[in-house]
Amino acid sequence: MPAGLKRYQKSGHLHFITFSCYKRLPYLASDEAKQVFTERLEKTRLKHEFEVIAYVIMPEHVHLLLTEPPNVSLNVALKSLKQETSKILKGNRDHFWQARYYDFNVFTTPKIKEKIHYIHTNPVTRGLVVEPQEWPWSSAQEQSRSS
Repeated sequence: MPAGLKRYQKSGHLHFITFSCYKRLPYLASDEAKQVFTERLEKTRLKHEFEVIAYVIMPEHVHLLLTEPPNVSLNVALKSLKQETSKILKGNRDHFWQARYYDFNVFTTPKIKEKIHYIHTNPVTRGLVVEPQEWPWSSAQEQSRSS
């Protein structure tokens, strides 16, 4: 773990997670790759019993806002998710994911709203769509239907 990086797990907080494809290459650019990631995320969520509050799958990285799994540490669940997707998507590459991930504890309502907004507007900021709901690889569509 890099010097100075502290992870606060088993805190009861939500976690804003970011992890990237190896060397930030667009390994998640295809719809097929994004679909595989979505399926593995759901499988991992069910297995480790955490909630996905918000997510976006970008061509070279992923942002997630998650609850903590009750029976394992979050890093165990994320390692499982990355390993499962890598097995399917790695192909002839040596690596699929960058090592490690960014983890930010989120525990106030304003910060939760900020992170959800950041996640959902990421494809807009990158110029991939005009409105967050247009990006099919995000929870923005689901959250706009429930609002």
